[in-house]
Amino acid sequence: MTEQPDIEIGPEDLAPREVLEGGRLRRDFIDDVVTAADEGDAGRVQELVETLHPADLADLIEIVGAEHRARLVQALGDRLDADTVAELNDWVRDEVIEVMGPTDLANVVTQLETDDAVAIIEDLEADQQEQVLSAMPAEDRAAIEEALTYPEDSAGRLMQRDLIAVPEYWTVGQLIDFLREKQDLATDFWEIFVVDASHHPVGTIRLSWVLRSPRSVMVADLMQREQTLIPVDMDREELALRFQKYGLISAAVVDHAGRLVGMITVDDVVHIISEEAQEDALKFVGVGEGDINEPVVSTAMTRVRWLVVNCGTAIIGSLVIALFEASIEKLVALAILMPIVASLGGNAGNQTMAVAVRALATGQLTAGNATRIVMRETRVALLNGTLLAILVGVLTALYFHTVGLGLVIAVAMVVNILVGGLAGVLVPLTMHRLKVDPAVASSVFVTMTTDVMGFLAFLGLATAVGLANLQ
Repeated sequence: MTEQPDIEIGPEDLAPREVLEGGRLRRDFIDDVVTAADEGDAGRVQELVETLHPADLADLIEIVGAEHRARLVQALGDRLDADTVAELNDWVRDEVIEVMGPTDLANVVTQLETDDAVAIIEDLEADQQEQVLSAMPAEDRAAIEEALTYPEDSAGRLMQRDLIAVPEYWTVGQLIDFLREKQDLATDFWEIFVVDASHHPVGTIRLSWVLRSPRSVMVADLMQREQTLIPVDMDREELALRFQKYGLISAAVVDHAGRLVGMITVDDVVHIISEEAQEDALKFVGVGEGDINEPVVSTAMTRVRWLVVNCGTAIIGSLVIALFEASIEKLVALAILMPIVASLGGNAGNQTMAVAVRALATGQLTAGNATRIVMRETRVALLNGTLLAILVGVLTALYFHTVGLGLVIAVAMVVNILVGGLAGVLVPLTMHRLKVDPAVASSVFVTMTTDVMGFLAFLGLATAVGLANLQ
């Protein structure tokens, strides 16, 4: 018998290399991949990323610097599949697409669900769209072109067209045979839609019901007739609210004639909810998309518009202060204390505004209950204003040895916190009525209102009672 040579086996040969730590890619792993890509060692790159989940591979592409990204994409070759491209954020995806070229991108897009494919195609320039679409099979191209005719962020853009629809006059046995024998059906589904002769949805059947029912049972007797239908032009925020409200796993999308044209699944809605939450949070502070991969010039231009608006509102506050220049000169304590009044009023306004914007987004705040909500926030503001006024008024009187100054700042704080509470709910309501996103514009106007009213209430009241002359 031939003697086998000795083979040294190290720990790295016994188990896959650990590339994740705390759910994040290890720094040394990233460095090894970048080094291999820069050296043009495509085999080594593909070996390193072989076990990565598409989402982790997308993270890797996003993490490496722009100067390494093109070489990494080229080294990945076929390992850069459709699932990975779908996970990339918009800015990095644009860079990757430039490296891939129209034909390779068309091959990738063809492998995706329609909604993921549309998400990629819609961001391309018109000429790029034409090149990619022309390189795709006719059936896939037609589905994407149809989706692009629907409004952006609508159900028509988000829906999947691969679904299972059967007539209600079938039996469970016929349905099971159909699912087994039909080769070109959707591969991932947990709900079957039942339609009439005109392809209008009339009910749904869960797969668990099919598996647990005798073959002789009629689909019409097994299906659930009550269902939530999603109009093809419904905005994605309203769509997410429907899923949240009714606890949906999937829902049928219908066109203007009520015919079944697609479906929305909960995994897509989870992305919508996450994106909307991040978007609103970033809009509050005027940073646009807030993507660290966005070009510097584009980021700066987005932020500077917000800063210019804030500069204008700050000037208004300064003009109010200038009206009381004489009083401030006589009593320096006014200059020391007025930021407290404005700041606390602004914080109270921002608290109320955050609640109001969320309530508008979730449908909790409507025209029907607006008056009740305003009255509620007024009571909250009065309570908070009174408590803080007592605290700050007493501390002010003790520190400056002036009871009058303590009373003035106490009254001013009650007034400004009350104004902040009202502005925090009325400004978002007004923006919503004017069809302006409350998350974008509300913060500027609430801050301006509380600053101006804080300065005006405190300095005006101090001047009116002659406080500056009592020092």
